[in-house]
This record gives sequence, C-alpha cells and structure tokens, in this order.
Amino acid sequence: MQPKRLTLLGSTGSVGEQSLSVAEAFPERYRVVALAAGRRIEKLAEQVRRFRPEFVSVAEAAGARELRERLGPDAPEIATGDAGLDAAAAHPADLVVSGLVGAVGLAPTLTAIRAGRDVALANKEVLVTAGALVLREVRAHGVTLLPVDSEHSAIFQCLAGQRLEDVAKLILTASGGPFRTWDPGRIARATVKEALNHPNWDMGPKITIDSATLMNKGLEVIEARWLFDLGPERVEVVVHPQSIVHSLVEFVDGSVLAQLGLPDMRVPIAVALAHPERLPLELPRLDLAALGQLDFEAPDTKRFPCLELAFAALRADEAAPAVLNAANEVSVAAFLDGRLAFPEIAAANAAVLDAHARKVGATALRDLDDVAEADRWARAQANEWLAGAGGVAS
Repeated sequence: MQPKRLTLLGSTGSVGEQSLSVAEAFPERYRVVALAAGRRIEKLAEQVRRFRPEFVSVAEAAGARELRERLGPDAPEIATGDAGLDAAAAHPADLVVSGLVGAVGLAPTLTAIRAGRDVALANKEVLVTAGALVLREVRAHGVTLLPVDSEHSAIFQCLAGQRLEDVAKLILTASGGPFRTWDPGRIARATVKEALNHPNWDMGPKITIDSATLMNKGLEVIEARWLFDLGPERVEVVVHPQSIVHSLVEFVDGSVLAQLGLPDMRVPIAVALAHPERLPLELPRLDLAALGQLDFEAPDTKRFPCLELAFAALRADEAAPAVLNAANEVSVAAFLDGRLAFPEIAAANAAVLDAHARKVGATALRDLDDVAEADRWARAQANEWLAGAGGVAS
C-alpha cells in the first residue's frame, strides 16, 4: 500500500503539530509532501528535517532566507506569501489538512478543493465566512471535506451509516470555558491570563479566547450548518464541562447517538487522516466507572452573548457570518493586546453585526471578492468601534 501523501497548512500551529505527531506514529501509512507555516521558522525547520517535504511555504521572504540558512543544502523548494500558500495547497497530495487560524485559511482551502484534493478541515472560519461558496466548490470538484474539530468529527462519526433525512437535530457540546461558573462581575474583570486557562483543551490563544466567550461554539454552529447541510433551527448547544461527550445526533425516532472519548485532538485528527479506517492510537482509554458522572446544562447566553450572535448571523444573510467572524478576530486581538475588557469582545461583535443589518447593499457571497469585502468592511467597523468606544458608523 502506497503511503497517503499529506499537506499541512498551518504546520507549526496546534493542529498542525498534532497532525504531524499522528503521521509520524504511522510512517508506513503517511508521507508529508508539503508544509505551510507563518513566522515560526525554527519550529518549521525542525519539521522539515523530520519529515523531508518536497515543498514548503512561509509568510515572508525574510523567513524563507532564514529557513534556507537553517537547512542548508537539504532545503526543499520554498515559496512565500499568499502565492506560496496557494502553491502548497495545490501541491500533489491525497489529503490537505487545513489547520490555519482565521479567515486567512479560506483562499488556500478553496485552492486545494479546486485542485481536486480531499480536505481535513480544522480551520472553522473557512465555512463560517463562505460556507455556501465552499460547499458549491466541494460538489463541483467531487472532493471529500472531513471535519477535524472534535465536535464536528463526533457528529460525522455518529452519522456514519445514517440517512441525513432521519436526523432531527445536531447537539454540539461546549465545555463552558474557564468562566462557566463565574458571576458577571468577576467575568467583567477577567484577565488575559485567566481567559487563556482552558480547563480541558490545549489550543492556540485565539481559539482559547473564543472558547471563553463561547464564540468558538457559535462558529462551530455555523460550521455544522454547512458541513451537514442542516438549518440553524436543527442545531443546538449544550454545556458539558467534562468534555467527554464530544457531540450528539438526535434522530426522528427519538434515538440519540453520542461519540465519547478523552479530550485529545489527536483522535479527531486521526479519524480524518485515516478515513474510512481507524488508527490504533496509543492513547489513554476512557474509564466510565472511574469518571462516575457526566454533567450537562443549558448555555447562559446572557453571560456569554457571543453564542446567540452566531445564531443571529446564521438567520440573517450569507455575508453576516463573515462579518461576525471578522469583527470577532479584531475584538479578540484587542483583548489579547490589553486594549479591550473581556465583556467588550461581545459588545464589539454585536455592534458590527447590528451595523451590517442596517447596511444597504448586496449580501450574497458569489466569490472570494465578496467574502473579502465583507471581511474588510467588518474589520473597519470593529476598529472604528474600538477607537470610538462604541461608535460604529452605519
């Protein structure tokens, strides 16, 4: 059996590194042929030495020079910028792992799809910003889109062998983040360090802040709507602090299927990499007797309004989720930089989404230019809100 050829977009990030660790554990099954990263050149050089890819992309020319110096005569072909990212996405491969963070992942993911590559999607913003556009391209090119997020992987596994028309609803689980039990006054004073202290998962800073606001779950609701082709009225969220039940599917006969496991991203990554097979991972096993009990509760959208903002965006027009995502990227960055209090992340997002609702003009997303314009407009509005302490222009 020929090894499956893998491309990693975002190889030095959390998903990228864990994907490589899974591939490294099964060298007879996987061959890494291309890597794309940003500015973590030392980490990327280490990955190139370990996996010997044919092609590498970095964000900037200075990074490419540093990488060549570090690797010497063993350096593979190296490209830079957006063109390099697209070239990595289109490089001959059997599976492209889209592990970039934020809207930057949309264009190269579309490039991979249009090049006929199956995609393991960890970059939820791809479907949040342009779900209808991406799914049209997936169908047109006959490729498979495999979810990597633990919640969507759980639903994907629960739906195996089932008919979509028999599904009553999807139930995404949320850990509740680090502030699940905090009162509003304490949440208002939350520091960056406290927000980054996730109780269950080891993720990058942006995703961790999104988990603390529940925006991450909101973005996953939008992603689920497109991945599984169900309207927002058939997607629900339940808080499950243990993060053992990764998501559930309820069927029209009242049956509910759930996927359980210890919180380890290597499991959903391995499901995507090996589909339709399973890999014998050497990971700790779930001991239900030792666990004792599993808890569930409804999300508190008054303390965590970002979740309801995501549902509102889905109920609006095609551009609204892209607008919300862009505003959220700006507000989270401002919080991480110390320029914004934690509750103001939701306030900024709500202000921009409200401004979009009042905006007159086309809201369908026909192509990447439409997505880029929605993204640009929302970022400008969010920055204006930040500068004016709440004065978003209409």
